[in-house]
Amino acid sequence: MTENNREQSSHPGNKLLSRRRALTVLTVACGGVAALLAGLPIVGFLLGPFLRQRPGEWIDLDDADRFALGQTVKVVFFSPEAQPWSGVAGKTAAWLRCESHDRFIAFVVNCSHLGCPVRWDPKAELFLCPCHGGVYYGNGQVAGGPPPEPLHQYKTRVKNGVVQIHSRSIPIT
Repeated sequence: MTENNREQSSHPGNKLLSRRRALTVLTVACGGVAALLAGLPIVGFLLGPFLRQRPGEWIDLDDADRFALGQTVKVVFFSPEAQPWSGVAGKTAAWLRCESHDRFIAFVVNCSHLGCPVRWDPKAELFLCPCHGGVYYGNGQVAGGPPPEPLHQYKTRVKNGVVQIHSRSIPIT
């Protein structure tokens, strides 16, 4: 076989190899694009809540003069994040303490450990989490147990003699 014949006989194989390689690359590229397009909604669903912050809103609780100075009471209100069909499940609560006639502190009712509801013990002046033994001082600071951080607080204000709470999404660590 001459050198010229060898070149010609290997030439169609080269075309076949390059065509096969091109089709392989095209198939892998199309598959990658399809996987990317299929995965974008999933990534958006998973990351959306972290990227989107809902603005809170001010909610009227009650007249400021109805709260006794130094007392901590549970107040119940409808969450602005509740859907119209939520019904009773749309209710949430806060622990509200009257510091002065025009100054209030509102604590989230959920433990910062795993979100269990805390209760206020007026005799001990402590917030207690019955699930995992979390204990908080009256100012919301951790007194003992597994909570990693203090009780979260709502912003409060008194407007036209009415105590208002700024409701927002509450982080649970």
